[in-house]
Amino acid sequence: MNAFFWGLGTFLLINASACVWRAFAGPTAVDRILATNVIGTKALLVLVLLGLAFERSLLLDVALVYGLLNFGITIAATRFLETGRLTGGWQR
Repeated sequence: MNAFFWGLGTFLLINASACVWRAFAGPTAVDRILATNVIGTKALLVLVLLGLAFERSLLLDVALVYGLLNFGITIAATRFLETGRLTGGWQR
């Protein structure tokens, strides 16, 4: 079962590299925020897989807190973007 977890974790990390490209080259700020959120979600899943592979419940707790932070930061960034308070040279 550990080989399955390692294979799935590797697959998720490879897919996250496509999201890193989108976060850097995204044509709009919304694309960048969405790509960052997807990277955070994939990192959360990798933490859960590591917790299951090593039978460490601490990693599951870390994944839960990381998921809550990822959700909160995404909501805050989209709210700032919506109200126009988030501006910069990176925004098109």
